[in-house]
Amino acid sequence: MEELVIRDAEVVDGSGADSYRADVVVGGGRITSIVKEAAAAGCQRPRARRELDAEGLVLSPGFVDMHAHSDLALLRDPDHSAKAAQGVTLEVIGQDGLSYAPVDDRTLAEVRRAIAGWNGPGDDIDFDWRTVGEYLDRLDRGIAVNAAYLIPQGTVRALAVGWEDRPATEQELDRMRQLVAEGMEQGAVGMSSGLTYTPGMYARDAELTELCKVVASYGGYYCPHHRSYGAGALEAYREMIALTREAGCSLHLAHATMNFGVNKGRAPELLALLDEALAAGADISLDTYPYTPGCTTLAAVLPSWASEGGPEETLRRLADDATAERIRHHLEVTGSDGCHGVPVEWDTIEISGVNDPALADHVGRTIAESAALRREDPWVTARGLLLADRLAPTILQHVGHEENVREIMRHRVHTGGSDGILQGAKPHPRAYGTFPHYLGHYVRELGVLSLEECVAHLTSRPAARLRLPDRGLVREGYVADLVLFDPATVAAGSTFAEPRTLPTGIPYVLVDGRFVIEDGRRTDALAGRAVRGTPPA
Repeated sequence: MEELVIRDAEVVDGSGADSYRADVVVGGGRITSIVKEAAAAGCQRPRARRELDAEGLVLSPGFVDMHAHSDLALLRDPDHSAKAAQGVTLEVIGQDGLSYAPVDDRTLAEVRRAIAGWNGPGDDIDFDWRTVGEYLDRLDRGIAVNAAYLIPQGTVRALAVGWEDRPATEQELDRMRQLVAEGMEQGAVGMSSGLTYTPGMYARDAELTELCKVVASYGGYYCPHHRSYGAGALEAYREMIALTREAGCSLHLAHATMNFGVNKGRAPELLALLDEALAAGADISLDTYPYTPGCTTLAAVLPSWASEGGPEETLRRLADDATAERIRHHLEVTGSDGCHGVPVEWDTIEISGVNDPALADHVGRTIAESAALRREDPWVTARGLLLADRLAPTILQHVGHEENVREIMRHRVHTGGSDGILQGAKPHPRAYGTFPHYLGHYVRELGVLSLEECVAHLTSRPAARLRLPDRGLVREGYVADLVLFDPATVAAGSTFAEPRTLPTGIPYVLVDGRFVIEDGRRTDALAGRAVRGTPPA
């Protein structure tokens, strides 16, 4: 007898097709049978050791978070309700060109400092890995949900070249090719870049193209946080399309937004650019989060020259009055490349988290508000924060446009990604709310997408990008990564005021056929594992 039968579910199978009523049977971690309209047909209904009445609930494939920053959270927090409670059954990590494998001891220490704002300093983690394969093996010991990994190009460059702004030598390029090949062989699904973050941003297009050729040879994809989401956004998108076309590599555009005042209402221009490339045969997909503000670290807005040499050099420059004045001029007058070529607006930058508890009074306030309370210039406040918290503050950047968000999420190659940073006292609510917010706000309340369309965006499309032949659909023989939700009540609980509130209307989530959310509560199951890429035959 099988383990579980889910009775009378309204199945939205992830394909985009109309829903249907069915009994779905699970055994051995997979969907073993689907009996449509069993009750109405009067046929023999399947039986199992456990029967779950799903009357009034939608059964869909588990959601795939195509842009997650849970690289350490998966190890630190076995509960991981931030994602499990949303119905996320697979996260793609190693994003934005910076993560923790492959590394040596020196590079690991540098990366830990550089992205402490994303993942914490990691003092509570036993970094007992150095290679991509060893990191994936660590995940295989048991995590809350599944995870796939992108080789972080910035980390690769730090390991082979360092943090200097210069072209790689041929020997260094060979070393980077080797590191990428090894990572792909060990199970990575592609490569990410953070081209407004150091040191990845120091790579010229020719260097990136060579690395993308390696990724393509293993059937992987390139996932760039490209060089501008502001003043040069469309040019940056064109650059990535041309680069991957030359490399023969699939392209997935990370958090594909059109932000800042210069891009208000310009989403149709981006979509026309994508449609032209798709019509010419390009293999492109993208992800977005369903909110207008962005989220990153305060240090990320600095000009690239200020971050050359790594975190310690950045702190040294900030501490020097003359150099700090140059930084201020680039930020406030000319427009820093770290701030996407747009002069910084301090009233749009809200501090969402700090590492040092003594600085907690900044959290929830914009730089402009904190500066006004201290009766000082906003740059003085920002500089002081960066120095006191050693580059760790995280920020919300209120620079998005709702019309752009809606236009992009309708596109046929769109997928969902939270870009969820789980650190900080007041993280972006997308970390806890992205997927129910799609279903509750943009499907039920606004009708931007139909339920069937939206589920396809969150399940089968990302599974296809990841080349997973047995995930992303409710099909017999597929892995039983499943979500049961109430379409009438599903909603994000997280808000900007209370960002860690869990969603409502998602009572059951299964990973590999095991309940990780049951009756709306987290179980103790650690059913997730590393989902490894498989090179083409």
